[in-house]
Amino acid sequence: MGILKDRFKVKAEAHATEVKELLKQNGSKKIGEVQLSQIYQGMRGITGLVSETSLLDAKEGIRFRGYSIPDLQKSLPKVPGGNEPLPEGLFYLMLIGELPDEEAVAYITSSWQRRSHVPNHVFAAIDALPVTAHPMTMFVSGIMALQTESNFARRYADGMNKKDYWDAVFDDSMDLIARLPRVAAYIYRRKYHNNQHIQPNGLLDWAGNLAHMLGFEDESFKELMRLYMTIHADHEGGNVSAHTTHLVGSALSDPYLSLAAGMNGLAGPLHGLANQEVVKWITEMQQELKTEVPTKGQIETYVKNTLSSGKVVPGYGHAVLRKTDPRFTAQMDFAKRHFPEDPLVQIVWNIYDVVPPILESLGKVKNPWPNVDAHSGALLVHYGMKEYEFYTVLFGVSRSLGVLASLIWDRALGFALERPKSVTTDLVKSWLSGKDEIWGD
Repeated sequence: MGILKDRFKVKAEAHATEVKELLKQNGSKKIGEVQLSQIYQGMRGITGLVSETSLLDAKEGIRFRGYSIPDLQKSLPKVPGGNEPLPEGLFYLMLIGELPDEEAVAYITSSWQRRSHVPNHVFAAIDALPVTAHPMTMFVSGIMALQTESNFARRYADGMNKKDYWDAVFDDSMDLIARLPRVAAYIYRRKYHNNQHIQPNGLLDWAGNLAHMLGFEDESFKELMRLYMTIHADHEGGNVSAHTTHLVGSALSDPYLSLAAGMNGLAGPLHGLANQEVVKWITEMQQELKTEVPTKGQIETYVKNTLSSGKVVPGYGHAVLRKTDPRFTAQMDFAKRHFPEDPLVQIVWNIYDVVPPILESLGKVKNPWPNVDAHSGALLVHYGMKEYEFYTVLFGVSRSLGVLASLIWDRALGFALERPKSVTTDLVKSWLSGKDEIWGD
């Protein structure tokens, strides 16, 4: 079956046995309580999912199978002479639960190279959209057009045994991840470079080839793509893109349908679209203040005006984190190593000095610190990628690693159709008054 699939099969069978025993011994135990405010306010903080690939700690940030981002930068294999981790290694870690060696990472790179062919009808589907369409609209359309290639859909129609669901989802996920860089680059070159497309380089790693097809041959940009694809890959299972992929997949929709649904969630202004909002906000500040590099005092005044007008400072705050996002720090360190004098990154760093104290002084903000979106756009602009509408597509290519690794685990563990109970406000009021205590179906 291949070393990756073979190793996953061994891990999945052992883990499924462990989960089965956990449920047998402890299935009736309560793991938390739900407050009324939570069911009205986005189910925030309700523990209701299992996602094996990563865990978000409010104080420490994201950990992939227990490893922090600095751990990954130190321990995951790199290209010869490179400093940033290969995303292939992170995918292995999320799927298998162990750090890979260079041989395992080389295997994944080779596998994705072999699986990367995109059928012509996918490009035709993208070309059918007006060039003015948002890049995420094109991206989701491309994923949906790829669905014709689904192994899972074909094998399910042929009567596949339930125990083989994971196998078909594995192959679909590997194919899909392999093809996404080609789709993303096609969109970028179509929309912003007059359809002047660049063919894949079969000798490059996954992220390096993406950089090449986008049209950026600078080795440090390839390094940035390796870092970017690694740090954006997963953020436990409750965020919109991850949860949506899991939810749609629970209906046994194939990985193409599931990921397309997750990417529609990522396109929202409160999720992946936030990274383009940061660059837009900084650009508007520069224009209003009529200066390329505003002083900290000017930034402070502008921030206060932004807040007093009822708007937010994009890139600051996080639903879970209560510290500076380690993904922000990783990107800041990258900029300090490669281009510390860049005016835009200096603005980002000055904002970092100015904004948290202002937000803390309001007394209402639980997390005044920057998240991953506060820095990513500035790095891309430095290399000339100023088309900020496209940034979410890059986010989506990266996020496929985590959500599809998790989807493979969903099917391997036989997770059921997700179907939480919903209630009406009338029933809530009846319950609060003591007239109705029935909450079940």
